[in-house]
Amino acid sequence: MVTQTPHRALVVIDVQNEYISGNYLIEYPPVASSLPNIAKAIDAANANNIPVVLVKHVLPADAPIFAEGSDGAELHSSVASRQHDYVVTKTLPSTFSGTDFEDWLKKHNIDTLTVIGYMTQNCNDATMREAMQKGYHVEFLPDAAGSLSYKNKAGHATAEEMHFITTIIMESAYAATMTTDEWVENLKDPVHVECDNIYFSNLRAHGKM
Repeated sequence: MVTQTPHRALVVIDVQNEYISGNYLIEYPPVASSLPNIAKAIDAANANNIPVVLVKHVLPADAPIFAEGSDGAELHSSVASRQHDYVVTKTLPSTFSGTDFEDWLKKHNIDTLTVIGYMTQNCNDATMREAMQKGYHVEFLPDAAGSLSYKNKAGHATAEEMHFITTIIMESAYAATMTTDEWVENLKDPVHVECDNIYFSNLRAHGKM
């Protein structure tokens, strides 16, 4: 069990115009609720000297979404205008992949990543899984995140289903989940928040705990 005071960084993933007013709109939770929580988390981090990392996903100029040089690829003004410490530009789902993100974390002695932003089942998920496997303590604020729906040959899932199931999976092994308000409250007397584990999560599903 982790007992030392966490040395956090707030990782704000892909809060870009594409998800808010572009071609790839976040559906659940609605941007009207998630975006203010993202702003609240950034403001709280800045007030408590927690470094803020903004992450930006960029694809080739001819891509239908996040095209390099397009307005859709730009960070939304609600995050870009706020104080931040570092910007990571990526081309793959995980913030670690093909970037100097981990070098920055090590340089600043970060042991805990608090993940917010878009989207829950893709770039957030990929970043949290890799962070946990690299030995970082991970936190996820699902009310400061969001999903969209998918349909392909494997089936169909709504944005709400995507967000809900991914959050449960994260809590079972990868990331301690909490609301933005709970996280802000924790900053007053910082302690590590532990996630569940897959065995106990399974026992609870069968009413055995």
